[in-house]
Amino acid sequence: MSVKQLFDLTGKVAIVTGGSRGLGLQMAEALGEMGAKLAITARKADELAAARTHLERQGVEVLAVTNDLSKFDEIPGLVDRVLDRYGRIDILVNNAGATWGAPAEDYPFDAWIKVIDLNVNGMFFLTREVGKRAFIPQKSGKVIVTASIAGLRGNPPDIQTIAYNTSKGAAVNFVRALAAEWGKYNINVNAICPGFFPSKMSNGLMERLGDQIIADTALGRVGGDEDLKGAVVFLASEASRHVTGHALIVDGGSSCF
Repeated sequence: MSVKQLFDLTGKVAIVTGGSRGLGLQMAEALGEMGAKLAITARKADELAAARTHLERQGVEVLAVTNDLSKFDEIPGLVDRVLDRYGRIDILVNNAGATWGAPAEDYPFDAWIKVIDLNVNGMFFLTREVGKRAFIPQKSGKVIVTASIAGLRGNPPDIQTIAYNTSKGAAVNFVRALAAEWGKYNINVNAICPGFFPSKMSNGLMERLGDQIIADTALGRVGGDEDLKGAVVFLASEASRHVTGHALIVDGGSSCF
């Protein structure tokens, strides 16, 4: 098999949660460009419709499903929609996420539950559903989780996002544990750990600490609009067929220090 064939996703079906903007849309663009048919999900119907139009203009087949992954009873219906449309699922990109900033000693209960429900519980329940209904029966599948370098270390004292860090640490170990369980089904389970990328979630931090973040990054810049594309295509394709349980850091070298 040639290198081009290893990276080719023609005929594959990919779900991308949180796929209407930011990192999710960037990864959806990459998968679509490499030939995958897409199912993108998000909570806001208007943003989702705009993303679908954007992707369709690039020649990508797209199913857009408005969905809140923190409403766990809606997850089977989401999988139903994708299977009804495409008949199979080959790639699951668990990208939907939330954060909240507050000192640990004053962290609101509701904020903690919101972050953990979406970033950990929703991720697990969707992966479980796709696994037992698609990946395990077909003896193949690619699970990709958007974790974070925040899941690999603590924060400087002026960044107070303990629930987010906790959830992303859970995501990193989730891929290790699930990779060990599902390897016998020929299912790869991996994480991408981005550093700082401009996004709606990170805008507040970037406005406050952007200069320091850049100074503390080896490449001297934050992530851009194409910097996750290669990583997600690699982990979604046959090029990574012997890679599982891995957390791929894409942070411009901020974790070098």
